[in-house]
Amino acid sequence: MSRRKDLERYLRLKQANPDYTGFRGSKAVAAKPPLALESVVCSVCHRKRNVESANLPADRESYVCLTCQEAQAPVPAEGTG
Repeated sequence: MSRRKDLERYLRLKQANPDYTGFRGSKAVAAKPPLALESVVCSVCHRKRNVESANLPADRESYVCLTCQEAQAPVPAEGTG
């Protein structure tokens, strides 16, 4: 549709319903605030990682990144039977 047709459609809807606020509504949806990230060095692989502040351990020297956690996770045993 062209802008002219969009405007005509909007005006028709507005005339039929004075409370019509348009396709997007009267209020724009606010974006979520960005997460608070902090740079921490992994104690296993010694790589710097950006981690949410809420997920950091009290002792930052003992932080283990997700990649190292997955590598250290025990492999589930295959079913017997």
